[in-house]
Amino acid sequence: MKKIFSLFWRNKNRWLIYSALILITLLNLLPIALTALVSFKSQEDVIRTPPVLFPCDTPTQSFDLNACRWSLEGYERVLAPRPSPDSPFGFELTGTMIATYGLNTVLYATLSSLLVVLLAATSGYAFSRYRFRGHRALLTAIIAITGVPFLTNLLALYQMGVTIRTVGLPYDDRLFIIIVYVGFFLPLSVWIAKGFFDAIPRDLEDAALIDGCSSLQSLFYIMIPLTRPAMIAIFMLTFVGVWNEFIAGYLLISKNSNKPIMFGFFDFLGQSRINLQVVAAASVIIALPVVILFLFFRRSFFMAMVEGSVKG
Repeated sequence: MKKIFSLFWRNKNRWLIYSALILITLLNLLPIALTALVSFKSQEDVIRTPPVLFPCDTPTQSFDLNACRWSLEGYERVLAPRPSPDSPFGFELTGTMIATYGLNTVLYATLSSLLVVLLAATSGYAFSRYRFRGHRALLTAIIAITGVPFLTNLLALYQMGVTIRTVGLPYDDRLFIIIVYVGFFLPLSVWIAKGFFDAIPRDLEDAALIDGCSSLQSLFYIMIPLTRPAMIAIFMLTFVGVWNEFIAGYLLISKNSNKPIMFGFFDFLGQSRINLQVVAAASVIIALPVVILFLFFRRSFFMAMVEGSVKG
């Protein structure tokens, strides 16, 4: 016992850190786990009084694994699967929140993220490798723009969209919102890209130029592959930001058929306020793509965050 206590005391800081991390993780996972549990319950088990954590009770037992009443009612109402002989899977998802709003958000998040990565890479490279008049002032202005809240610009952006439609200029909801998202997420991304380009020795670039590469070829074939973690981090930050964004898509898109998935969830919430299992299922479905994306790219993302904090 004394040996165990002595071992704990020598490593008390490590144990305290681990304990704090475990506690924080559990506190963050608790609402997620409860939402997932509710999504697999039936309406009868959701409104039961007193409530039960697991729908596995019987008249004689408080918990019986063989008596669990898990239900897919919430997911069926959100996804609304229908038989379809034309589909390779034999069915198609007809739920509006997924079939319409979900596809819109995939389009907005993917295109916005790719454009931000491209523009941040070229801009960050230019700021890192070239010195020109107004270089420092422009960098300062870019980081200052990052501090301006998105809501502050929404009124002007909304008025801009109304004016464009009123005067008869070509206008498309989807193109406009993608441009808005790119403009909002680009400034911070430029700084992230610049920090990584600053850490790459110029000798590599000079060697590529001597071998006959142009500046653009050096950027795309030498520099960007070396900063792949940063580019992945920029893509993920933009993708998640666009995926979770609601207010801009709600105000700046005039056609409901072009609105993002968060608007679909908001509309769906009004229709299913008393059906908590349906709301929980919709929440799980919305969060799942982002969780999968982070799990798939987690190593590159965390590498970019750690290296960026040291290099930047």
